[in-house]
Amino acid sequence: MLQKKKFSDYSRSCIVTYAIVIAAFIIISVLKTMGMLSSLLSGLLVPVCAYIVAAIALNLTVGIMGELSLGHAGFMSVGCFSGVLVAQSLADVIPFAPVRLVVAMVIGALLAGVMGIIIGVPALRLKGDYLAIVTLAFGEIIKNLMQCVYVGKDVNGLHFGMKDQMALGMDAATGKMLINGPMGTVSVTKISTFTSGFVLILITLFLVFNFMNSRTGRAVMALRDNRIAAESVGIHSTKVKLIAFLFSAMLAGAAGALYGLNYSSIGPVKFDYNTSILILVFVVLGGIGNMRGSIIAAAILTVLPEMLREFSDYRMLAYAILLIVMMLANNSKFKKNFMEKRNLKQLERKEAAARKEATEHGNA
Repeated sequence: MLQKKKFSDYSRSCIVTYAIVIAAFIIISVLKTMGMLSSLLSGLLVPVCAYIVAAIALNLTVGIMGELSLGHAGFMSVGCFSGVLVAQSLADVIPFAPVRLVVAMVIGALLAGVMGIIIGVPALRLKGDYLAIVTLAFGEIIKNLMQCVYVGKDVNGLHFGMKDQMALGMDAATGKMLINGPMGTVSVTKISTFTSGFVLILITLFLVFNFMNSRTGRAVMALRDNRIAAESVGIHSTKVKLIAFLFSAMLAGAAGALYGLNYSSIGPVKFDYNTSILILVFVVLGGIGNMRGSIIAAAILTVLPEMLREFSDYRMLAYAILLIVMMLANNSKFKKNFMEKRNLKQLERKEAAARKEATEHGNA
């Protein structure tokens, strides 16, 4: 009965999170249909969805696994450029845009996962902040590497180069640049939609919640809480952490593909160190390990700077003040007392249910 009650509390929390996301989607869709959303807010819908998925992915690493990663912008970059390349290359083969978007996000997630394995295998064997240092370096390497990549397409197929677009040897009449070095993606057909972003968020939440409630997820949290005790009962720390890190990287790659296919052009500098820090801010302000908080923080902090743009020089000051206020509120005594009282009430309900079950079993 106690285990059933515990599962019920967890399920209730998941359902509330799903309900918030679905309600927000319905409200925004209705407002958009009625023409009550400005062009600015309409243009931010897909980026908000991409940042929400990236924040949930990073929270899986920071909150659930207990490791600091500063390279999630790099995984988004891998997903973005590989997803754009796949979507543009398959435009004639798969004319239906939603299917092409799904293929692009899957490929972006897989390639980001490969990068996650390459980074995670050596870094996760170490203790301390080595993962943060390695992922930070990875993000900068990917950014600088993509500034040297040139990809074009003509009747003969794809052409790759690391020098300049003139060295690709494309047919001048039919050739088209897809990735143009420092300029990034060019002439991209935008196929990302708010609906696809909403579906990706739901899929991400479903996968993350099920992972957290799985045997592997519980092993990851056990390692986070007490590594020595977890390893003493046979949990392979490197293997378990690698699975979680791989999962996190793949979700970030899918978010990058969604983000990249929302713009006609996007440069590698978009996915720099500042973007990784921004995603980390979403996680910290929303609450480490709190997926619902990451969703709310990512949505608010993505929209807010654009809403304050009319205040020109003062908008970033207001943004910084809000960050400080949210940080103080998130760590205030009022919130801690509220959480302690809520946890105490939940514990009392569980104990009452256990006593009731014991009484009924004794009478039987």
